[in-house]
Amino acid sequence: MCGFVGCVDTTGSVDRDLLVRMRDTLIHRGPDDAGLWIDGSVGLAHRRLSIIDLSAAGHQPMVSACGRFALIYNGEIYNFAELREALGEIDWRGASDTEVLLQALALWGVEVTLEKLVGMFAFALYDRDRRTITLVRDRLGIKPLYYGFAQRRLWFASELRALPGRDFTVDADGIALLLRRNHVPAPHTIYREASKLLPGHALTVPIDALPELPAQQPWWRPEEFVGLHANVTEREATEELTSHLREAVRGRLIADVPLGAFLSGGIDSTLVCALMCESSGRDVRTFTIGFSQAGYNEAEHAAAIARHLGTQHQEFYVSEDDVLDTVADLPRLMDEPFADASLLPTYLVSKMARDEVTVALSGDGGDELTLGYGRYGWVQRLARRTLAVPAPLRGVLAAISGSGPVRSTIGRLPTPAFLGRPAPLGAKLSRLSDLLRAESADALFAQTVTHWEHAESAVPGSHRHMTVYDDPAHWSAGLPTPKRWAARDLVAYLPNDCLTKLDRASMGVSLEARVPLLDHRVVQYSLGLSQDVLCAAGESKGILKKILAQYVPRSLTERPKRGFGVPLGAWLSGPLESWVGDLLSTERLERDGYFDAGQISALWSQHRRSQADWSAYLWDVIVFQAWLDER
Repeated sequence: MCGFVGCVDTTGSVDRDLLVRMRDTLIHRGPDDAGLWIDGSVGLAHRRLSIIDLSAAGHQPMVSACGRFALIYNGEIYNFAELREALGEIDWRGASDTEVLLQALALWGVEVTLEKLVGMFAFALYDRDRRTITLVRDRLGIKPLYYGFAQRRLWFASELRALPGRDFTVDADGIALLLRRNHVPAPHTIYREASKLLPGHALTVPIDALPELPAQQPWWRPEEFVGLHANVTEREATEELTSHLREAVRGRLIADVPLGAFLSGGIDSTLVCALMCESSGRDVRTFTIGFSQAGYNEAEHAAAIARHLGTQHQEFYVSEDDVLDTVADLPRLMDEPFADASLLPTYLVSKMARDEVTVALSGDGGDELTLGYGRYGWVQRLARRTLAVPAPLRGVLAAISGSGPVRSTIGRLPTPAFLGRPAPLGAKLSRLSDLLRAESADALFAQTVTHWEHAESAVPGSHRHMTVYDDPAHWSAGLPTPKRWAARDLVAYLPNDCLTKLDRASMGVSLEARVPLLDHRVVQYSLGLSQDVLCAAGESKGILKKILAQYVPRSLTERPKRGFGVPLGAWLSGPLESWVGDLLSTERLERDGYFDAGQISALWSQHRRSQADWSAYLWDVIVFQAWLDER
């Protein structure tokens, strides 16, 4: 696991000192080694976190034996031993997966090699003969890759921070996307001139054609696997998926350093830990995070499961001081503005784990693969009721509930004490108005998973862009609901939110996080199964629950699903109030000029006075402002 940065300077030779400075912004991703390789106008640089073959033979950038290719790479190829054998007799310099990847690319080419890879990866390959740079990102988007052209230079890197930010322009449209989604979805970034490579995509740039950049091209399409196993029985599917999962976990136990696992007590992380205990010949270390606030703490459930599995378990309870310390690290962790507040506890549990291990397995991906999110069923029920109302009547109700006088009048009503501090009734009416205007179940789903529906009103000069969230070409529009929504989450929400959070939090403390549920063989098989089989016995995630029952009694895992939430509202009004007040002051907002200062100040004032809990909305603005300070 590593971090890299590369540059093509169309004005002449690469600035060595600048490239080194950009490389060393990624030291958290690779504290063990640093490399640099320059060939005239092309420069490649690397920071290494040594996981497999800790010797100097794994040093990057790595040049092929023939001298034609140079590679910088971030990730792990779990089947590198099999690929090494398939490559035949080669004068190997070491035992790293980097060398295997490079030799495969040199002998087989990019297209054939990608089909054979099992793992998580992002890499840049320089072909001296063809004078091209090929950028590639893994199938599910587990590892990040950014690129952009500015000041007559092409930059590409593992994180946006490694691009010289002063050469790039903050994009108002990117800010609006942040408010709408809690993050800036690929291929967009917070900079106008920079892009993210989409999951399962590649980009080959002819150096002599710069500054023109070609379009990204998909090399893996999840829709190709949909329905391939539609006639498989529940029993057959359970046995086959169990086999795939076991193989995925075994492959991710390969390391020359200590490893452990995150354990929240939910279905996914528990299954990963159970399979890890089954496959590992050593004691398994597990880690969880806890909160003192009721409704957020899962540590007790995790501890009970750890006792049953017999793991060496550690838990860490978050204090106010921990929160304060963590927000000070927030701009460094985010890389670009990222407003999923569960980044904070993910970072803290990663920090705890890093004291003991260098690799940790995580349970991300189970919800998207087996229809685990409660919103799928909720939207189906809502659609049946809402769409049963005649469209003309829904239009009238939407107009009434969305009208300014109604919202402002109801918004002034006192909030009942037993409800605590929910979003104000006026805001709920505005959302109701949007829901009533939805013309289909898909439109309802889109509304319910949108954050700031009217984000552009808060960001002057911004425009709404279509993203992977809005384009059904990316998520198999022909699928039935709710499987269609799960496919949407798989290609949009999972890589842009969940995996970004996991990557930044873990790599922020030089910890490698591995996600066995997102082994592409597991994903492809799950995509091929019918909805009825995935939801065995009519339960969401039913098939995973059946598999898990072989290892853990259902009494330990049968509880309401809970996300990795944090008591954000209480934090903003408590230990973080002073810090937030500085970031959201009217003077600061007006000076920076990115937001409608009046609108944001009004939300902060209501929240601070306990009139309403606007924390989820304010956090989007807060993380941008904090990022701007460190840009």
